[in-house]
Amino acid sequence: MMDRRTFAKAVGLAATTTAGLAATTAGPAAAEGAYARAARPGRASASFDDVLQIDAGELDVGYVDLGPRDGRPVILLHGWPYDIHSYAEVAPILARQGYRALVPYFRGFGSTTFRSPDTFRNAQQSRIALDVTEFMDALGIDRAVIAGYDWGSRTGDIIAAIWPHRVKALVSVTGYLITNREAQRTPIAAASEWAWWYQYYFSTERGAKGLADPKIGTDLARLVWRFNSPTWSFDEATFARTAAAFSNPDYVDIVLHNYRWRLGLADGARRYDALERKLAAAPPIAVPTITIDPAADPFTPAGDGAGYRAHFTGPYEHRTFAGIGHNVPQEAPADFARAVLDADRL
Repeated sequence: MMDRRTFAKAVGLAATTTAGLAATTAGPAAAEGAYARAARPGRASASFDDVLQIDAGELDVGYVDLGPRDGRPVILLHGWPYDIHSYAEVAPILARQGYRALVPYFRGFGSTTFRSPDTFRNAQQSRIALDVTEFMDALGIDRAVIAGYDWGSRTGDIIAAIWPHRVKALVSVTGYLITNREAQRTPIAAASEWAWWYQYYFSTERGAKGLADPKIGTDLARLVWRFNSPTWSFDEATFARTAAAFSNPDYVDIVLHNYRWRLGLADGARRYDALERKLAAAPPIAVPTITIDPAADPFTPAGDGAGYRAHFTGPYEHRTFAGIGHNVPQEAPADFARAVLDADRL
């Protein structure tokens, strides 16, 4: 397992060059990367190659910070198997509109590392949501627009439901994704179960070994990209730029725990039990919200969002993006950015 300094070097090199990444996604680099600690007020990223670091709760969080320091903050949250580069086009659009666009790596991705080697590598939904509120606290941000897809949708939904005073507005792809683990025990239609095949793969030791294998794990992520986004013709350099984030020393543990916890196959931390009970009760979301269904996403429920509409009790709009797959911000950056702007005006 790589230590923090070696890992930062490895991912730093990947952030500045994508050539050669098609063949490999991991390995220490010989030169320092483009990471800099946000040690003084007003420090901003020059681009997505300029990833900052800040201590926030359990984590040393890697993030991109684009736009004016006094701009209205918007936090953009990625999913699996993706990373901050899902927002490589969205964040600059928002920055040009005067927003402060913040794009953090989740725990286990990119340059986000644990501050202590003894911390439980916990990826239950409440803990990941707390990572984001602690990130906001570390940056002195009381309230932000939050937008996300996949893990990012679930995390944004949780923050909006439990701590609505922290959320100015919400953009949530595929609507209401807060997990009720008891409900997860109920089988669903076979075709839908098949779409989630990797969750069941990760529940086995064979799947754990596959994810940990550099080639198999990378091929698996590429396969998921293609399945999730059947209309998106991404190139290898685009995939490799993101796949570099999977060389994080905690990536395998975090991904496995996230999916195993959802299926009731792994325990979370007892101190979050009360919070998880609140989440299992499907708390409503009252903040201004735009939900998005990407029509080509194999996980998107049929219809117009009616299946989760009742969970959103405040100002609300729903949009369907025709011909777009799971990775909405990277596949339709202008439309996603427009949704963020419009949600903030609801």
